[in-house]
Amino acid sequence: MSALVKKSVRHTLWGMAFPMLAGTFAMNAYNLTDTWFVSRLGTLPLAAMGYTFPVVMLLTCVAGGIGTGITTLVSHAIGRQAHDDAARVVTHGLALMLGVSTAMTVAGYLSIEAVFTRLGAEGATLELVGQYMRTWYVGAPTMALPMVGNGILISCGDSRAASRFMILGTVLNAILDPIMIFGFAGFPAMGMRGAALATVLSQAVSTVWLLALLGRKHRLLAFRHGLPPGFPASVRRILGFAIPSVLSMILMPVSASVITRIVAGYGVAAVAACGAAGRIEHVAFVIPMALGISLTPFVSQNFGAQRLDRIGEAMRISTRFALAYGGAVTAVFFLCAPWLARVFSKDPAVIAILVTYIRIISFGYGMMEVHRYCGFFLTGMHRPVSTTLLNAIRILAFLIPLSWLGSELYGVHGIFWGRLATDLCVGCIGLFWAHRAVANATALMPPAAVRETA
Repeated sequence: MSALVKKSVRHTLWGMAFPMLAGTFAMNAYNLTDTWFVSRLGTLPLAAMGYTFPVVMLLTCVAGGIGTGITTLVSHAIGRQAHDDAARVVTHGLALMLGVSTAMTVAGYLSIEAVFTRLGAEGATLELVGQYMRTWYVGAPTMALPMVGNGILISCGDSRAASRFMILGTVLNAILDPIMIFGFAGFPAMGMRGAALATVLSQAVSTVWLLALLGRKHRLLAFRHGLPPGFPASVRRILGFAIPSVLSMILMPVSASVITRIVAGYGVAAVAACGAAGRIEHVAFVIPMALGISLTPFVSQNFGAQRLDRIGEAMRISTRFALAYGGAVTAVFFLCAPWLARVFSKDPAVIAILVTYIRIISFGYGMMEVHRYCGFFLTGMHRPVSTTLLNAIRILAFLIPLSWLGSELYGVHGIFWGRLATDLCVGCIGLFWAHRAVANATALMPPAAVRETA
């Protein structure tokens, strides 16, 4: 019997989460590093970075959704010792990701001005956005592949290589950012273009290492005579898992675009402050994110073994952790908000808005993470549509309407109060939904299974 079903729930969850920490930190450090170095260029460049966030998140969501499909199928194939099927899925999946990211690159490159004008960028800020995104789009395909490859390596049981390969990209990006943004070691100062180029080059190196790991170490690439047969069938299988995941995740950049447009009405300082604050939030939640990544496989295996008692215990443990961690982060952020703001800007207007953002929204961090965990539980219990609906309720029924209403009533601070109200409400809804899913599944279990798990 698998350790995920057999060993202590608490020890199993933390044993899975701990190796994920380095990888999740590395994923989030990219944006934070770029934002910090770009903030040295001034308020307008920092605001331009804020405008790019929703579009960058869009590609991340698409790559993450396709990666979910590939990882799930590869895990199943490896579990039943069908190595040829695993190699076929990986090869077809990477080809699919390359094609999708290339199509998004072409479409995005040709629509930079139209898209970012609609998001509220104009004048000098729009020009800076264009400098960054034209370079970023050229390297988008190589940035998408590592996102997919990370899940494949973890499904192979090679979590150490997955962490190292993500850390490599982060370290390279941190080294290249100052060189290419400000001009050192014989390189010209490229400003925003340099920030994008540093990311593109570091991810390209990660991609080369990824392909070497998949091809030579795990023998999961089958490109010897072109694509192996069965590409359409593999695509259908991958998309069967990927589409619900993409639809769920794509709501995030959609909402980010709308909120950015609302914030843009209050000037570049507001956009710069919110963009920097969003990146600070991502890094602050690296630890709970590591646990969250572990929840879906844990829940899925125990659901298949009809160990709903262990799922209930995992829900209690993760909920308490989310609330405790969120409370601790709230206390630290509330006290350290002025210092955090000065790390990213010297502009008094940006600092004032960023401090207010942190001190209001941080009170919902715990329930925000509870909501996210509930989505992982629903997915693990084979309810991906419920996860999508839960995220849709958060974005469409709460976040966008309350942010708009808060803006109309209380200005830019009202947007922050709208976000806080959203996190508190949807956290409660998620808890009710996930607990009900467990109760309904328990009611449908055969009496013998219920006695066995009692």
